[in-house]
Amino acid sequence: MDTRQDDLRRDLDATLQARKELGPEYESELVDSFLSRLDARLDARVERRVAERLGPADGYGPAEGYGRPGYGPRRFGRRSATRLPIISLVLGIPLSAIAAENGGFWGLLVCWGGIVGVNVSSALAERIQEQRGAAAPKSDWDR
Repeated sequence: MDTRQDDLRRDLDATLQARKELGPEYESELVDSFLSRLDARLDARVERRVAERLGPADGYGPAEGYGRPGYGPRRFGRRSATRLPIISLVLGIPLSAIAAENGGFWGLLVCWGGIVGVNVSSALAERIQEQRGAAAPKSDWDR
């Protein structure tokens, strides 16, 4: 057994021992305390694995913290640009049925106008971001 499981087993044993000493009326607090320690341990393990996979070249290494100051989030290329149109088409089917049922032709027109508007604005925003370059953040949302 490795040391992480030994530590976990010791924490669990200590929690069970404390329950025996304090009685069942403190059981929920003890369980919550143990689960919060387990949660913190899992979060640390996930963060460590993410840092190992992304590596220091991406600005997510252990020495750099999680993100370089002044740089926006990683972009995943054209794949992210195709998600919104696909999602819009998939959601457009039920939205069209609802709009046509409740608003007739004009409801359908407004529905698809909104879908087209969202897709056009997303494409324009992505084009503007490509022209500016992704080196510096454009707003507080990109940090």
